[in-house]
Amino acid sequence: MLFFSYFKDLVGREVTVELKNDLAIRGTLHSVDQYLNIKLENTRVVDQDKFPHMLSVRNCFIRGSVVRYVQLPPDGVDVDLLHDATRREARGG
Repeated sequence: MLFFSYFKDLVGREVTVELKNDLAIRGTLHSVDQYLNIKLENTRVVDQDKFPHMLSVRNCFIRGSVVRYVQLPPDGVDVDLLHDATRREARGG
């Protein structure tokens, strides 16, 4: 639940989601659920030459199981908060 809580705080921010098929999509995080399924708005493909068929997609739903990485905005990472939450979760509560 640590990552779910963290991603909920990033709603409305721009993120880049890289999928397991090497497709990278940048967009505004609209929502995320407990399975880390992600809904993006105002999307654009990072490598448009490799995926030209994706140019017309503006909104998308991404199943959490196909996500390889989520690149966060540099100013959106509170390292101290993540460290504290990780320690709390490791202790069991």
